[in-house]
Amino acid sequence: MNEPVAPTWAGPLRGIRVLDFTRVLAGPAAALALADLGAEVLKVEPPSGGDETRHFPPFREGVSHYYLSVNRGKKSIVIDLKTDAGVALARDLAARCDVLIENFRPGVMDRLGLGHEALSVLNPRLIYCAISGFGMTGPLRDRPSFDIVLQALSGALSVNGEAGGEATKLGIPLGDLMGGVNGPIAILAALYERSLTGRGRLIDVSLLDGLIGMLGYLAQLAFFTGKDPQPQGCEHPNLVPYGKFPARDGSIIVACLTNAFWQRICEALGHSEWLRDARFETLEKRRDNRGLVNDMIAQFTREKTMDELVELFTRYEVPHAPILGVREALSQSQTVAREMVVQTDHPILGRIPIVNRPIRFPGDPQPVPASPPVLGQHTDEILREVLGLTAERIMELRAAKVIA
Repeated sequence: MNEPVAPTWAGPLRGIRVLDFTRVLAGPAAALALADLGAEVLKVEPPSGGDETRHFPPFREGVSHYYLSVNRGKKSIVIDLKTDAGVALARDLAARCDVLIENFRPGVMDRLGLGHEALSVLNPRLIYCAISGFGMTGPLRDRPSFDIVLQALSGALSVNGEAGGEATKLGIPLGDLMGGVNGPIAILAALYERSLTGRGRLIDVSLLDGLIGMLGYLAQLAFFTGKDPQPQGCEHPNLVPYGKFPARDGSIIVACLTNAFWQRICEALGHSEWLRDARFETLEKRRDNRGLVNDMIAQFTREKTMDELVELFTRYEVPHAPILGVREALSQSQTVAREMVVQTDHPILGRIPIVNRPIRFPGDPQPVPASPPVLGQHTDEILREVLGLTAERIMELRAAKVIA
C-alpha cells in the first residue's frame, strides 16, 4: 500500500511576484533568495543571448554552469527593452508585481523609463530594489565594479592570504554575493513595512557598503589599534590555537575560542600539563606564544591520520574540521542528510544535480526547486497569465521582435 504523499508548500513568499531585471551574480543572487522563499520570479532577459552568464564556460550541451548556479526556480521572459513596445510590456509587468530588482549602473533604468520614480506612479505598492557596486550616491557611483574590485576597495582582500605573504582575493565572490544577502533582507523589511503603510519604497544596495559591513571585528580592531590588520592565513589575529594543522594524509582545522576549549585540546592530545604552564593560561598569553603553541600541536597532529584526528577531536568535543574539496563537501554525510544537493529536471540537460535552497521551514515540505530556465522558456506563459495577452497579440509582438 502506497503511503500518502505530504502536500508541498511553496514557501512563505508564495503569492509575491518579483520582476527581475538582474544579470551576472549580485542581482541574480538576490532574486534567487526570494525564489527559494517561494516568490514567483520573472527574469527579464534581452533577446541578444540573455543574461551574460549564459555564455560563461564551461558548458554542457550549450548550457553554462554559471547560469545554472544562481537561477533555479525562476521564469525567463525575453523582452527587447530597446523598443518602445518592449518598455511598455515591462511597465505593464511592473504594475502587476510586488517587487522589482535591478543591478544596472545608477541611471540606466531611469533612461529606459523604468526607474523608481516612473514605476511608483504606476504601482505605488512596488518595492524597487536597486543593487549596484557603489550605490546611488558618492564619487564612485558611475564606475563599473566587479567582485575583485569590491574586495580591493573594502579592505577584505588585504586581510586574505598567508601570514607574511601577499594578500589575495577570496575564493568565494563575497563582494557580489553581498547583493544576495542585503538585497533580500531589505526587501523583506520593506514588504513588512508595506503591510502597515500600503506603500512600497526604493531600496539602494551598495555592494561595497555590504562588504565593508562584513569586516566586523577587523574594522573595530583597526579603530582600536590604529593599524591595518594583516593576512593571517587560516589563523585568527587574537585566538590561538586557531587554524590549519598537518596530518599524515591531509590537513585539519582546529579552533579554540575559549579557555574551556583549550582544556579539551590539551586533554585530547594527552598533555594536561600544558594547562598548568603559565605561558598558555590566558587567551593573550597563547596569542603571544603563537608559534610555540602551534608547533606543539603540530608535532602531535602530523603523526596521526585525518580519521584518527577526527575521531579524537570528536570524542573530546574540540571544534575541528577536515579541509574538504568542493566535491567532498557536496557529498559529505551532513550535506546528504540535509538534502543540500537535489535532482531536478532541466529542459535540455535532463535530470541534473543542483544545490538546494539553504533555508528550511520544518513542518511544511517544500518541493525541489525548479531548474534554471532556458532562455525565454516562460515568455508566452507570463504574457498570457500575468498580462492577459491573447495568442494573437503574442504572435504580433514576436513578429515585431519585441519578444523572442
